Amino acid sequence: MPRWFHSSSCVAYKKTIEQLTKQHPGVLQNAHVLLRVDFNVPLSKKDGSITDDTRIREALPTINFLLKHGAKLMLASHCGRPKGQVNEAMRMAPMAFRLSELIGQSVKIVDDCVGEKVDSAASSLRAGEAVMLENVRFYKGEEKNDPEFAKMLAKNSTIYVNDAFGTAHRAHASTEGVTPFMKHKVAGFLMEKELKFLKSAVSNPVKPFAAIVGGAKVSTKIPVIESLIEKCDKIFIGGGMIFTFYRAMGLSVGGSMVEEDFIPMAKDLMQKAEAKGVKFFLPEDVVVADEFKADANAKTVSAKEIPEGWMGLDIGPATLDKFGEELKQCKTVVWNGPMGVFEFDQFSKGTFGVANVLAEVTDAGGITIIGGGDSVAAVHKANLSSRMSHISTGGGASLEMLEGKDLPGVAALDDA
Repeated sequence: MPRWFHSSSCVAYKKTIEQLTKQHPGVLQNAHVLLRVDFNVPLSKKDGSITDDTRIREALPTINFLLKHGAKLMLASHCGRPKGQVNEAMRMAPMAFRLSELIGQSVKIVDDCVGEKVDSAASSLRAGEAVMLENVRFYKGEEKNDPEFAKMLAKNSTIYVNDAFGTAHRAHASTEGVTPFMKHKVAGFLMEKELKFLKSAVSNPVKPFAAIVGGAKVSTKIPVIESLIEKCDKIFIGGGMIFTFYRAMGLSVGGSMVEEDFIPMAKDLMQKAEAKGVKFFLPEDVVVADEFKADANAKTVSAKEIPEGWMGLDIGPATLDKFGEELKQCKTVVWNGPMGVFEFDQFSKGTFGVANVLAEVTDAGGITIIGGGDSVAAVHKANLSSRMSHISTGGGASLEMLEGKDLPGVAALDDA
C-alpha cells in the first residue's frame, strides 16, 4: 500500500476479492464468478478495431487473480449506448480477442448475456477458463435494473466481483441488480484502488488539500464544488466556467460563454468559500481569441479587460504561475476538468502547465488524483500519466464520489 494512506482511508467498508480469499481459502476454485468489467473501449469507425485498450489492461490484475485461483470466469460489460437493441458495431467480440492476447489464453465468446447459450457456456467452463458475455445493454432490462433480467444474469454464478468503477454510479442490473442473487459480492483490484484514492480524498485527505475544477460549464460542477468547499483548503477554477464567475463579480467577459441562469449560484459559491475560509482562486489573466478556431488570432489580457467580441479560451501565464505557486504548497490535489480548449495547441498551455505542476507535486511526495474526463486525456497527451498518484477510470463516478455520494455499484457490495 502506498505510504501516504491513513489506515482508515482503505476500502475498510467494502470487502475486496483478496479479503474474500483470505477469509475463505479455496472459495474461488471451480466457482462460477460473474465479473463486471468496463470494456467500453473506443472502436475504430473504419474496421471496428480497438483504438485504445487501456480499460482492458486495467482489469488484468483482477482477471489474472481469478483465473489463477481456479475460477470459472464470466465477464460482463457494456459497450456504447445500444438502447436495449442488438447493435452489430457494439458487440463484445473485439474485446474478447484483445483480452485473449493479453492473458495468453483463449477467451470464449457467447453472443448473448442471458439464456440457454449462456447456460451452456457456463456448464462447459473449466477451472481457470473465461467466457465473454455479450453486451449487457442489448437488453432494456440492464439500464432499467429489471429484477427478472438481473436474476437471469446472475443465474450461473455464486460470486460477483465488480471491477467497473466507471459505471458504479449507475444502479443497473449488472452493477447493482445482480447482487441479491449472489452468495459473495466483492470489489476487484481496480475498484479497490479507485475507492482507496477517492474515498481518502473525500473523508481523510492529507492537508493542505486542494481541488482544481475546470471544464466548460459551471452547471455540471456545482454539486462537486459545493462539496469540496466543505473539505478543501484551496479551490482553483479554470475552463469556460470562469466567465460565469466573472459575471457574478460584475466583470465584462466579451464574447465568452456564460451560463446566465447560474450567475447567482456562482456568486453563492464564492461567498460560501469565503465564509468557510477556503481560498478560492479565479484566473487573473486569460488567453482570448477573436473566434473559436485553432488558428484564431489570440492575445493575453487581464481578466478585467476582456475586449468586446473576443472569447476566453485558456488561462493566462500569470495565472499559471500563481496556481503553480499555491498548488506546490499542497499535500493532496484533486483535478477534474481542463483549464482551456487544450485540443487547440495555442490554447493548451494552461491545461498542460497545470499537469506539469501536479507532476512536481507528486515528485515532492504529494498525492495527485486525476478525477476522470478531459483532464485524464490531457495528462495522457502530456505524457505525464506515470507521474500522477492516481488517474481515475470513471468521469461521472469520480465526480459523484468527490461529492460524497454513495455509489449504487459500491453500496451493493459486501461490507468488509
